[in-house]
Amino acid sequence: MPTRRDFLKVTTAAAMASSVAERTGAATTSGRNAAAISRANKTIFGPNVYVFDPRMSAGDIQRLATAIYRKMETNQFGATGYALLFKPGKYNVNFNVGFYTEVAGLGRSPDEALINGGVNINAQWNGGEALDNFWRSLGNFAVRPSATGDTTRIAVSQAAPVRRLHVKGNLDLFDVWSSCKCGAGYASGGFLADSVVDGKVVPASQQQWLSRNSTWAGWNNAVWNMVFVGCENTPANAFPNPAYTVVSRTPVIREKPYLHIDDSGNYAVFVPSLQHNTRGASWASGATPGASISIDQFHIAHPATATAASLNAALAQGKNILFTPGTYALTDTLRVTRADTIILGLGVPALRAMTGRPALAVADVPGVTVAGLIIDAGPVSSPCLLEIGPAGSSVDHSVNPTFLYDLTVRTAGPAAGRNHVGVIINSRNVVVDNIWIWRADHGAGVGWRANPTKHGLVVNGSHVTCYGLFNEHHEQYQTLWNGEDGRVYMYQSEMPYDVPNQASWMDGKVNGYASYKVADTVARHEAWGIGIYCYFRDAIIKCQSAIEAPHAKGINLRHLTTVWLNGKPGSEISHIVNHSGGRVWGHHPASAMRQTLNEFTG
Repeated sequence: MPTRRDFLKVTTAAAMASSVAERTGAATTSGRNAAAISRANKTIFGPNVYVFDPRMSAGDIQRLATAIYRKMETNQFGATGYALLFKPGKYNVNFNVGFYTEVAGLGRSPDEALINGGVNINAQWNGGEALDNFWRSLGNFAVRPSATGDTTRIAVSQAAPVRRLHVKGNLDLFDVWSSCKCGAGYASGGFLADSVVDGKVVPASQQQWLSRNSTWAGWNNAVWNMVFVGCENTPANAFPNPAYTVVSRTPVIREKPYLHIDDSGNYAVFVPSLQHNTRGASWASGATPGASISIDQFHIAHPATATAASLNAALAQGKNILFTPGTYALTDTLRVTRADTIILGLGVPALRAMTGRPALAVADVPGVTVAGLIIDAGPVSSPCLLEIGPAGSSVDHSVNPTFLYDLTVRTAGPAAGRNHVGVIINSRNVVVDNIWIWRADHGAGVGWRANPTKHGLVVNGSHVTCYGLFNEHHEQYQTLWNGEDGRVYMYQSEMPYDVPNQASWMDGKVNGYASYKVADTVARHEAWGIGIYCYFRDAIIKCQSAIEAPHAKGINLRHLTTVWLNGKPGSEISHIVNHSGGRVWGHHPASAMRQTLNEFTG
């Protein structure tokens, strides 16, 4: 049987040939230089990962990518996924990207893999409404949208990150209503990082968005909550009308690690360097600083064969783990105990906690990466699904923080699930770069008693930073922040839809639970761009305050928004923070109502 080394020899030879052909302009799809599309998913990564070579027929790539899209276009709660990976070179294809699909280049720079034509995310399966366009990702390639005019369309909501993308044209963050083609369909929250758009970005109906370390020729508009951190050529800081929040530099970041082909033609994972006070894309003026790790240092997990025991054995041997697409049912917690361990998902894989334990627990060690995963609750309630550091963690990790990237932590939806808390962060100096913690409001196993969770995120560690915190529908505080010196850049949250009555949702004698709770003992906390919304669907429900925070000198919350989306007339959020800010409530005619507050200081 062929070994992993044999596969690496094959991919090495193909990658070197591709590189030479690209440099000399000799890449063709005919004769001896052609590569068979049948080899695309015959790599070490398994059958659902397709590695494309520029020598492959463009028509074959087009047909395959289109077939995958048709399978995944409406597959919102599917159990499998795909990764479409493009070796350095040029490709003349135009395709759409569906659920549980990752599209990525395999170069060191995004410009090494250029797609002439289009890579788009539309919402026509849902009438042009992108509110459910979750669980997919784009990154590390360039696209020239020649087949769709001069515009790339990325109509998404949560859990659909865009990283290291070079759009050689304009970028739309919405789709149009299919019934009339006369207006922008709804879209609700996305994430763009380390990217360059040569033209204009048009959010249109996109309600909230976080852009970090990116640049563009122009930005068109805002709806409720547009936050820019470390970006170039941003709009002016103009909250609330338009709703722009601008932070000039990113205080601490290590860009997300990514799979690539190294200088020897082998697969490797590139780990960018830790940086402070950055602005603009990491690759815009030269190669992203960092180092590559050989694929031999990764245990490559496949859903058909992986178990909690085999994965923990690999971790105990000092291996990193790369999860290939699919769902992994875990009967035990995966335990990360070694500093600098990388846990990386390819093709949006899901880890499901089946036995009432956390799916993943990280010791109080520095430099761990957890990236590109869905972490699902299972049928037995877990105390939490992801734990970073045990209770009482206190070691200073500022020199080498742990990073969490592009995670969904999910309670029900694909199947019944229960847990108390989604994510608990006990360690210090953790950085979260795009996370969605979701108690499902639709799908399987959904209901006030069917998929209970108390909190999405509990932060006990100090100096924790979040870029893009999306946290929704939990039954008490969505976010409970107990640690000192926390920072949040862009927060999006919906309160639970399905509260059955007011008596079921009381914080002591106070109506409802704040979405964003900074504990009374905290002295220092900062946040920029907080948007909190309500849709009390099943009863007339009131929430006293969207945010609760202590009156302390070091508390500073900037650019706060509440919106009554819909729901029972008479329902409301009474105040934005504590007793400050006007109410939003159900009224006639029923339409979205918004209130804002520029700043709350303790």
